[in-house]
Amino acid sequence: MVEQAVRPVAEVIAAKAPDGWTDAVLHCQGGRDGASLSGGYRCGDGSWRSGLPRLWSELRSLTEALSQDHGWEAMSLELRTRPSGEYRLVASDDAVHRVTGTGRGFRAVLDPGHRLTRPGMRQEPGTAGPAGDPELAVARFRAYLERRSAVLGHPEELPPPATEDAIAGTEARLGRRLPADLRALYKIADGDHTDLGPRYLFQGNTWLSLEYLVKASTGYGAAEQPWSGWGLEWDAVILDADPAETVRRCGGHPGWLRFASGEDGNYLAVDTAPARHGRLGQVIRTGRDHNRGPGYVADSVTTLLGHYLELLDQGAYATEDDYIELLEPGRARGRRPDSGSLPDDIPPGLQSIHVIDATGPVDLAPLGAARSLRRVHLNRAATADLTPVRELPVESLRVTLDGGDLTPLAGHPHLASLELATTAPADLTPLRTAPRLHGLDLAEAEVAELAVLSELGGLRYLSLTRRQWDALLNEDRTPPALAAACLTDTDSTLDEALAWAARLGLDTGRAFRLTGTLENGAG
Repeated sequence: MVEQAVRPVAEVIAAKAPDGWTDAVLHCQGGRDGASLSGGYRCGDGSWRSGLPRLWSELRSLTEALSQDHGWEAMSLELRTRPSGEYRLVASDDAVHRVTGTGRGFRAVLDPGHRLTRPGMRQEPGTAGPAGDPELAVARFRAYLERRSAVLGHPEELPPPATEDAIAGTEARLGRRLPADLRALYKIADGDHTDLGPRYLFQGNTWLSLEYLVKASTGYGAAEQPWSGWGLEWDAVILDADPAETVRRCGGHPGWLRFASGEDGNYLAVDTAPARHGRLGQVIRTGRDHNRGPGYVADSVTTLLGHYLELLDQGAYATEDDYIELLEPGRARGRRPDSGSLPDDIPPGLQSIHVIDATGPVDLAPLGAARSLRRVHLNRAATADLTPVRELPVESLRVTLDGGDLTPLAGHPHLASLELATTAPADLTPLRTAPRLHGLDLAEAEVAELAVLSELGGLRYLSLTRRQWDALLNEDRTPPALAAACLTDTDSTLDEALAWAARLGLDTGRAFRLTGTLENGAG
C-alpha cells in the first residue's frame, strides 16, 4: 500500500517544481489529527525555495497506508525527490521528528512517559480557612439578581435549585467538598443556563450546573496541564498569580473546581488546594489562556459577589441584547516586557523579561529589584556577568555570555533551564550543583569540556549540534537520565537523525525506507 501511496506525493512535488531545481525535500509529521508538512526546493544556483504544493489528500493517503502497514498512530517521514524522477522515502514512528517552526534539526523522545514536575506541586500548602460566608453569599446573590432585574427591566430566569443529594453526589464524584458559599448558591439555582440559554452571571462567564462543573473539573486538561511536547515544555515557566503565593503555579490541578465558563476554554474555579498565602475557596482563573500562570480573582465567591454589587452601584456596566456586561479597568500583572534594553524602572513584581537586539552589553544588575523574576531571555543580546542572577528565583535563562563564566550559577536553587550562547569556551562545572536544572541548549555555545554533562544526573533535555553530540557519544558521556534530545543541524536528514537517536539508545529498527522512480522522470 505504501508503494502506491507515496508515488502521487512525489508526482505532485515534481510537477510543481520551479525551473532549475535539483532536489526537493518534504518533512511530515502525521497522526490521527492530521499532518503537518515543511520543506521546499533546492535550485542549481544554491538557493532554497521554502514551501511545497498542497498535498493534504495525498499525504493523508500516505500516512494512512503507513499506519496500516506498521501500526503507527503517529509518524515522521521524509521524502526526497529529484528531477530524474528518483525519490526516497524514510519513515518511522514520531519518537524522532523534525523540529517545526524554527527549522532546527530533529528531536528524539527517549522516554515518552516522562513529564516535568510543575512548580506548584512542590509549593507549601495554604492553611488559612475560607473567607466565604454562605449566609452572606446568599444575601449578596439575591441582591445581585435584584439589581440586575432593575437594570434589565425584568427578572432573569434561572434553573431550579440543586438538591442536597445532588450536591453531595457531585462532591463524591469530585472527591472534594465545594466551598460552603458556592454550595449555598447551588441551593438557589443549579447554574444559570436554561432552555433560553445562559445568563453569564459571573462577569461574562456562565455559571455551570453541577453536572457540567464535574465535567469541566475532571475533563481533559483540568486536573493537570496538557503536555505540549518537549519543544515547548523544556524551558517553560509557570508564573505566579498576584498576590504572590496565593495560587499554585500549575496549569491545572485536581483541587481547582471549575464552576463558571467563558465558553472559550477559560474558567473561573474555586481553589480547594491554595498555596501558602491563599485561602480555601478562593476564586481563580484557569484554562486555555492560563496554562502558563493561573490568575487570582477574589478570596471567595462571597467577596466576588460583593465586588459585582459595587460595580453595579458605580454604574460600571453596559447592556446589550438583554445581557449585562460588568466593566472594570484591566489589572496589570508583572509579566513580560519585551524591548531592546532593560526598562529604566524595574517593577518589583516583574516575573519575566525578554530583551531583543540590544545595541551593547546588557547589564543585569538592575534586575535585582525584581525579587520575583523567574524568566530572563536575552535574544541577540549579550551580557558579561551573570552575578545578578544568583540571588533571583530565575528558572529559565536564555543568554549570550560574553566570556563564558558560569560561576554565578553554581548551586542556583531555582534554575531549571539554560539556553546558552558564548563568545569564549564555557566551563560547565558550576552547573553540576544546580539541583533543579533539567534542560540545556548548548548548540550556540563553545564548551570547554562536554564530558561534564555526564555528571548532570537531573538533566532531562539536551540540545546540541552534530559535532557536539559526536564528541559526547564517542566518549560515552551522555547524561544518564535524558528523556528527550535535540540534534540542531538544519541540514540533517531523517536517516542521520535515526542513526543519532539509535546511539542514544532509542530503538529505531522499525524505520521504513523505500526508493522508486517516477515514470518518464520528473518532467
